Amino acid sequence: MIKGFIFDLDGVITDTAELHYLAWNTIAEQMSWKFDRTINERLRGVSRMDSIRIIQQHNRAELTEDELLKLATSKNEIYVDSLDHISPNDFLPGALELLKKLKLQGFKIALGSASKNSQKVLRQLNALEYFDVIGDGNSVAKSKPAPDVFLFAAEQLKLKPEECIVYEDAEAGVDAAKKGGFYAVGIGPSNRVGHADVRFDSMREATLAAVRTFFDDLFL
Repeated sequence: MIKGFIFDLDGVITDTAELHYLAWNTIAEQMSWKFDRTINERLRGVSRMDSIRIIQQHNRAELTEDELLKLATSKNEIYVDSLDHISPNDFLPGALELLKKLKLQGFKIALGSASKNSQKVLRQLNALEYFDVIGDGNSVAKSKPAPDVFLFAAEQLKLKPEECIVYEDAEAGVDAAKKGGFYAVGIGPSNRVGHADVRFDSMREATLAAVRTFFDDLFL
């Protein structure tokens, strides 16, 4: 029986993907590296250090771990500064309505994000009140596609993976949910999240009613 929901942050609750892209692009320009939206797509749901390694490898650049860490830290500083502009108006359409409905109906709710800045984003959105548990890049050592952040969130909710539905917009995130034994709702195109149990084009379509219909036998 489904008792809890775990949400990714970027691309599910709000969309800070463009802010990430602009921050990484600034770093790439500083390094005279090639970086575009195709490369950026590979960074969805991936940790900061893994992201800089992907960009480094694409450019065949030889850097030490310390140098990579400095670049990742610089990117984060640029990104965090840009978060000050986020407001409650930046919920993705359908996301706030879903959180309110889940809360009203007594479901447990957790965040399961690779971001280490998730609490700041949720504060900017005035969304902290909807989450019983925050699982993010500060909670676990291994990032997606490892299932650790979702397993952490479920454990903190005192639920089993099979009692939770994960909302994800990234291939790595859906992989993580499936590896952990969770049910997965994919948000986005089929070439990215088509391997989820059920897929919707947007959060606006991924309502509780729609998810209940698909997972009918898992709800009371």
